[in-house]
Amino acid sequence: MSKVIAVFGAGSGLGVSVARRFGHEGFRVALVARRKSRLDALVETLAGEGIEAVAFPADLSDPAEVPALVEAIQDRLDRIDVVAYGPISGDQGFTPAAELDAATLRDLTPLLLYTPVEVVRAVLPEWTERGDGAFLLAQGYSAAKPMPHLSGLGPVMAATRNYLYSLNAELADKGIYVGALTIASLIARSEVSAAAQAAFTSADGPRFPVVDPDELAEHYWNMYTKRDRVEQFHPESLALQAATA
Repeated sequence: MSKVIAVFGAGSGLGVSVARRFGHEGFRVALVARRKSRLDALVETLAGEGIEAVAFPADLSDPAEVPALVEAIQDRLDRIDVVAYGPISGDQGFTPAAELDAATLRDLTPLLLYTPVEVVRAVLPEWTERGDGAFLLAQGYSAAKPMPHLSGLGPVMAATRNYLYSLNAELADKGIYVGALTIASLIARSEVSAAAQAAFTSADGPRFPVVDPDELAEHYWNMYTKRDRVEQFHPESLALQAATA
């Protein structure tokens, strides 16, 4: 039976690129996001490339829905081998640290921390029994290196990053891999990139680079197959800067 990757936060940028990269390796794909119409379009696109994909509409900002969602994927596709979690959309934005309040953090925490924790809890019994599995999570660079005016998202993602490092150390000897892809670029073809272009553009041109999501999907594939690092930075040169933060 072919393996299954569940893409949580499947969209037109990184999500579909990850689905395509793993799908071309023979994986079947579960696509999870809020909007059924967008998911159905992605399913059709992938089907045209010979990739079997199934849509699972869900609100990932509600961690209470996770157990039933994971069970629905397992019932339909018989298994989950890899989770790729990256549901950031144009709805989330940065807040200067001096303006940050508890309400902002409370709104961000379910999607960025609680739900990934619940996804791991839901898939872990299957992975432990099989002795194999992988949880891959995409996050912004502010999770690893605090920066002025780019707070809000960063503190919450930093907590998730801390959790992933601990989780990787606890599960590696059980055949289960946990890794973070930390990105310091806008992602081409994504909703976030489209929403942020005005904010991140000056008279001299873009202040931040834009990465092709296919390149990030290749990072994911290498992380999954090699399992030799907890965290992959893009661009890779930023790893040293983060280490000295």
